[in-house]
Amino acid sequence: MAGRNGRTVRDLRRANRAAVLQRLYFDGPLSRFELGPATGLSSGSVSNVVADLLADGLVEEAGSVDSDGGRPRTLLRVAPGSGHMIGVDVGETRVRVELFDLTLTELARTQRPLAPQHYDADVVAGHIRDGIDEVLAEADIAPDRLLGVGIGVPGIVERTPSQGAVVYGQTIGWDAVPLEALLREGSRLPETVSFFIDNGARTLGQAEMWFGGGRGARNAVVVLFGSGVGACLVTPEVEHGRAVEWGHLTVRVRGRRCRCGALGCLEAYAGAESLLERWREAGGRPPEGADEETALTAMLAAAYPPEGAEPDPVAVGVLEETAEYLGAGLSDLINLFQPERILIGGWAGLQLGPHFLPAVRRHAVSYALRHPAEKVTVDLGRLGPDAVTVGAAILPLADFFARGGRRREPTPEEPAPAWRAALEERALH
Repeated sequence: MAGRNGRTVRDLRRANRAAVLQRLYFDGPLSRFELGPATGLSSGSVSNVVADLLADGLVEEAGSVDSDGGRPRTLLRVAPGSGHMIGVDVGETRVRVELFDLTLTELARTQRPLAPQHYDADVVAGHIRDGIDEVLAEADIAPDRLLGVGIGVPGIVERTPSQGAVVYGQTIGWDAVPLEALLREGSRLPETVSFFIDNGARTLGQAEMWFGGGRGARNAVVVLFGSGVGACLVTPEVEHGRAVEWGHLTVRVRGRRCRCGALGCLEAYAGAESLLERWREAGGRPPEGADEETALTAMLAAAYPPEGAEPDPVAVGVLEETAEYLGAGLSDLINLFQPERILIGGWAGLQLGPHFLPAVRRHAVSYALRHPAEKVTVDLGRLGPDAVTVGAAILPLADFFARGGRRREPTPEEPAPAWRAALEERALH
């Protein structure tokens, strides 16, 4: 039966379960008494919901605390083993797959390198499928125990009824790749286990906002600085974050050629790939055959040698120029969105940050309007290089919470999954 606002009793129960689960997840352990004011629910509603969640095995007792003059109050927490998620980071140098329990404790991980400039979609999909099988086997978790698989990708993600999640990754040569369909092909996961595919900057932003440096902020920008650069914008209107193609803002008219094909993009000056390329052009010598992370480590060692050694002026000059471009790019975000916080993450951002973050801050403030610049802080992300996989795993977790902690169930009356039609359409082309 639906009420005046269109909500049914089932909707209300789902919302109450979601409220209790989320408070226990973020603030637990808590007693039933504490859950009332924390969720806005009556004591009777809290008791009913907790009994329901205990029966489902989603919540467990976690000791007790003394109360004022009464019996000790039992503490409750989310049961870590009551669900599992997989997070995948499709980076530009590797595919990383991690398995987590419900409290985002890592249980297993694997990764597979990607050859430079070789991002064949079928190969990447195969790496993801194999990685999923590997981490499930390592942790001895049955596939049907998964709440879902979250995947962060470099590019724009669109969802259509006919094809599911489709990725437009111009910098890696992906044009309307039906990634969800490719993952389903040959997958051993049951169809009730969903794939949640989104931009990698957004999954990074999700992780930092839930568990990292963004907690408590209403307006924030989380920057992904890896081979390229991207950003996730979080505002009260877009509380779960929106990926913005910040790396493809034009910072220099008729400037360097970007990987996307345009001239003068920020990514052509501030991404790790372009930074290393400019170092080589200026006479720098990264180790022969080194990958990007190793080459960047060598560049930093040249620019910031041990005490007593002379820094390489070429490496120092390129890094200083990069800090200015990055700061100028951040000033655009400050002027456009007026965030409280800007967090810089991604493997390259975390590697470079301790050395040139003060210069980035200085340039960001000098290029931005004074009023919004006075209100923003610029810091490094707190979750380390695995933040994208953590954020990707949050995607199925958030969906699970939104459904009140109910697993997806098969619905025989539904039409054939969209991924089948997408594969058939791809085969025709």
